Amino acid sequence: MSGLEAGGVIGGALVLLNWVICIVALFVIPKDRKPTAAMAWLLAIFLIPFVGIVLFLLIGNAKLPKKRRERQKEVDGIIASSVDTADYVADRSGWPDWFASIVRQNQTLGALPASSGNRAELFGDYQGSIDRMAAEIDTAQHFVNIEFFIVAWDDTTREFFAAMERAVQRGVKVRLLMDHIASAKVPIHKQTIAELERIGVEWRYLLPVKPFKGQFQRPDLRNHRKLVVVDGHVAFTGSQNLISRDYDSPKNQKRDLKWQELVTRVTGPTVAAINTVFLSDWYAETGEDLQQTAHVRVAEVARDASPDALVCQIVPSGPSFDEENNLRMFLGLVNAAQHKVIITSPYFVPDEAMMYAITSAKFRGLDVQLFVSEIGDQGMVWHAQRSYYEPLLRAGVRIFMYPGPFILHSKHMSIDEDIAFIGSSNMDIRSFLLNFEISMLVRGESFVRDMREVEAGYREISRELTLDDWHREPKKAKFLDGVARLTSALE
Repeated sequence: MSGLEAGGVIGGALVLLNWVICIVALFVIPKDRKPTAAMAWLLAIFLIPFVGIVLFLLIGNAKLPKKRRERQKEVDGIIASSVDTADYVADRSGWPDWFASIVRQNQTLGALPASSGNRAELFGDYQGSIDRMAAEIDTAQHFVNIEFFIVAWDDTTREFFAAMERAVQRGVKVRLLMDHIASAKVPIHKQTIAELERIGVEWRYLLPVKPFKGQFQRPDLRNHRKLVVVDGHVAFTGSQNLISRDYDSPKNQKRDLKWQELVTRVTGPTVAAINTVFLSDWYAETGEDLQQTAHVRVAEVARDASPDALVCQIVPSGPSFDEENNLRMFLGLVNAAQHKVIITSPYFVPDEAMMYAITSAKFRGLDVQLFVSEIGDQGMVWHAQRSYYEPLLRAGVRIFMYPGPFILHSKHMSIDEDIAFIGSSNMDIRSFLLNFEISMLVRGESFVRDMREVEAGYREISRELTLDDWHREPKKAKFLDGVARLTSALE
């Protein structure tokens, strides 16, 4: 056979293989997948078949490995068993029906109930929030449970690490979880691990990707939660990681990027729920059940009896759950709002349902505002986010651009005068489906007033984007926005 004939045979085989891949993809990809995601994957495979299929095999499955899923079922049982039969809410008589139904939905999906008698304060000062966490660790007598997406030992976190060391020296059990991929890519990661080992913190990776040690799952399924629990009586959660404000990144330092965060300090019964999320993650990664040594029941936590006491509910979400718990809560809140919706999200790449909810709120006559960063730290996500600005502006949504060199990384929402959420969850497809997140739903006018003060501070220094401004954007940038929007649907 001549070289020309051999080339023809190989070419024909490749064409046939391409058709086989496309036909199989039509049967496999749409199953149990949203139409937008299925279309994005099919488009990728049809246009770049061999590259597309490799990508699909690598990141096309949003499920954890079977062993990890089985352990997660045990975790769900642990969560359910840690919930007492008593009603944690002192008085539901003032609740609107829609709020009661969202609370019920959250418990059905995430197992954790709402509780009354809580207090919460907000911290928007980056160093100040870390220092406050360190101060609380210095009060610990029994245990400290810590979980972050990114952990680094640097000048910003040095006192936090020192507080952990002092706690260990007092005989306090200090446990720390960190996401493997996110933390390991920080340049000073080896020094961070060495310091944790030196001071005696018991630490583990979340979702480790170590294929040669039998630890592998889709590499972009990550644990994005941030929380600190001290003795089961005080907790912190929010958007902030345990790292310097520039993420110890030479690229960020070159651009002088600085992250702006919002963290809440919580006391009251909901601390037990935050702690339960940590216990479930610890068990999922280690197989060690800490209920006898680090579990605190709601009845053991002091309640606030003042008029400003808050109703709070912790909502865990992620790829181990059958439903998108956080997305369903956000949709319920926006759809139920009667006067005002203010959303702050650093990575705003909503799905169709969320876009309809936000624009419909505006069509109903509500005051709808969105706070985002004027500049981005992740090019594809930033361009995908921009692709949603025009339909939002046309609907009348006000968009405020937080100025550089700051990256507005806070993640929160305020609804009307007395409902809010704060946590680790972005308003994007990744947080809805691929990342483990923790969200806190709050009902209380005092908390919303405090959040509105934070939002007013954002508004004061931000630039409002108008439809006329948007029309002056370069066509090249809008083209990139559209392309990035297509890739954002690849779940």
